[in-house]
Amino acid sequence: MPNQDEYQEILKKSWDKNWMTNRGDLVKKLETKIKSKFHIPYMIATTNGTLPIQIALKTLRLTGEIITTPFSYVATTSSIVWEGLTPVFVDIEVDTFTIDPKKIEKKITEKTSAILATHVFGNPCDVEAIEQLAKKYNLKVIYDAAHSFGVTYKDKSMFNYGDLSTCSFHATKIFHTAEGGAIFTKNEDLFNKLYYHHNFGHNGPEHFHGIGVNAKMSELQAAMGLTVWPYLETIFSRRKLLFELYQDLLATRMVFQSIREHTTYNYSYIPVVFESEEQLIKVQKVLNEHHIFPRRYFYPSLNKLPYLEYQQMPISETISERILCLPLYYDLNETQIGMICDLINKNLD
Repeated sequence: MPNQDEYQEILKKSWDKNWMTNRGDLVKKLETKIKSKFHIPYMIATTNGTLPIQIALKTLRLTGEIITTPFSYVATTSSIVWEGLTPVFVDIEVDTFTIDPKKIEKKITEKTSAILATHVFGNPCDVEAIEQLAKKYNLKVIYDAAHSFGVTYKDKSMFNYGDLSTCSFHATKIFHTAEGGAIFTKNEDLFNKLYYHHNFGHNGPEHFHGIGVNAKMSELQAAMGLTVWPYLETIFSRRKLLFELYQDLLATRMVFQSIREHTTYNYSYIPVVFESEEQLIKVQKVLNEHHIFPRRYFYPSLNKLPYLEYQQMPISETISERILCLPLYYDLNETQIGMICDLINKNLD
């Protein structure tokens, strides 16, 4: 939570203009800062992180089947289904937790129109392999980069990969606008289509390009983002310190996600993998009894959603049953992490 007085000072600019939404100065200022920092030519700030995925699917005029990952937040899959498309799951790599490109090709059919992959906990997908497959089969690529704010791969922001990339600025994210998100592209034509799709289809106040929804970010949300913005580097460095402390204290007993080579990471989550689901449940219960609340994230594996026909995904299923995201936030202190790790280590047997 940023300083409330600082938030009110920024928000006053909106109050003074009586301008609460419809792309006010604060939204435009936030977009400019993000585009400049990550060297991305086009972006649209949105009211949440799910609508950008739905708009991306609509803007690319996708049909039929979308190859995707079973190990992500439910919004990745539900957006596909919501848009009347069919998710086709491909299992994940056992160490990075991202979609396994070696398993994608055999799932491609004449109905496949795109790949929608997630940079899991901000860890980059194998973007080169996915791009190669997309070119070979003339497929579009959308990246769910909800956790990737500040992550670079080979010195390039994750928002620069794929035809379109989306992000979440939800309150739980490393950079937040309380509730919010964004969609990114390098293509001007796509940007123009994204723009009217996110604003009811408007072409001026009385005319319409085509169909659209309301995905606009408000000035209240943008003000929150602008309040957090000056502290980004402090947030990144603090979380890195806490992340590495967890690793030091749990290194001999737990399995951690492997971060892809050539990645500058943002330390947005600290997921740990237990030997069994029973062990996870035991530890979670002990932590809860001490008022510590880790999250089973991502759980369940999305191929097991009740509104889908089951597709077996053995790696995703076993990881999702055994993975737990431990508390990680700016105000967490080293003593608290020591207590958390001590409770975990004492209850692993």
